[in-house]
Amino acid sequence: MIIAIDGPAASGKGTLAKRLAAHYGYRHLDTGVIYRAVAHAMLSAGLDLNDEARAAEVAMTLDPGTFDDPALKSHAVGSAASVVSALPKVREALVAFQRQFAAVPPGAVLDGRDIGTVICPDAEVKIFVVADPKIRAQRRALEARSRGEAADEAAILADILARDERDQNRSVAPLKQAPDAYLLDNSHLDIEGGVRAAIDIVEAVRAGRQRV
Repeated sequence: MIIAIDGPAASGKGTLAKRLAAHYGYRHLDTGVIYRAVAHAMLSAGLDLNDEARAAEVAMTLDPGTFDDPALKSHAVGSAASVVSALPKVREALVAFQRQFAAVPPGAVLDGRDIGTVICPDAEVKIFVVADPKIRAQRRALEARSRGEAADEAAILADILARDERDQNRSVAPLKQAPDAYLLDNSHLDIEGGVRAAIDIVEAVRAGRQRV
């Protein structure tokens, strides 16, 4: 079974997806990390984030061993990832990697912004996770402070809104809810509540019910 988890950044979908994968014994891939890895490599090399050809070259030579690098979680890399992820050639270079990951038995949980619409349109379960932008900014600020980084919540909120606007309106694989995806509003749910809600959705689909 393939479970596609989509939604905007800091909506809690990453933690939810990881916990969901552990619950079912599936492999998990945070596809945002792939784009963050490309962005980090571009920034480290001093390359123009809008240089599509160079970014695509970087995407095709990524080392999965770097995906756990703490530097990929920084605010600057996250913002840069939103830029490179809008480049068609970069997305094309990374589609095959994501689909191959999803196809390995017994199942996989992938989270990102275009899993249910582009990467795995035939996924058995699709969940679109949302949360109020102000709450997402609070969460992002807490994450940054937990790493010892300074965090301006107002600036983070402005960046989140700008990223949402950019991702929702990009020409390739825009952020949107798939027609057959279940909406999960994570604004006022803690981690356990969000995971339980996601499990309920998966179990409803497995039971053949049309509604949760």
